Amino acid sequence: MSTSRRTFLKTSALAAAGAVLPAKSWAKVLGANADIRVAVIGMNGRGQNHISSLQRIQGVRIVALCDPDTAVLDRTKPKVNGGDVKTYTDIRELLNDKDVDAVTIATPNHWHSLAAIWAMQNGKDVYVEKPVSHNVWEGRQLVNAAKKYNKVVQAGTQIRSGEGLRE
Repeated sequence: MSTSRRTFLKTSALAAAGAVLPAKSWAKVLGANADIRVAVIGMNGRGQNHISSLQRIQGVRIVALCDPDTAVLDRTKPKVNGGDVKTYTDIRELLNDKDVDAVTIATPNHWHSLAAIWAMQNGKDVYVEKPVSHNVWEGRQLVNAAKKYNKVVQAGTQIRSGEGLRE
């Protein structure tokens, strides 16, 4: 297989340009090796489990917490990155934050679908606790949003046979 002179020169020029760019330039490029910046929505119950689990995963950084109860936020904030984390009481403000790549949703059940859809509309990938919806229509809207916005959505499946879920 032979390479044309034009292809060789283009490839060589691109390689040389890459070699002379300082490391600082490369550090500004986000890619597969960058941390995933996550926000946890809902701090009581499962939200605390989300925080403890996320803090153990290399390459994941919790950058924001969201809960309507400021007392809960004040109690939780010092436990996350030594308190170096943004806090929100309004989910809409959190979802507008461009420094957040993904969210975990541990809110009361009736918020699960809507919060997940809003997150995807704002460019976030989503982990949402079960139940993801209260009815088939709501769940279908969640699936449609994932397809429309090309976002990853994962739903919790642990403890599916608990008494509360059976009811």
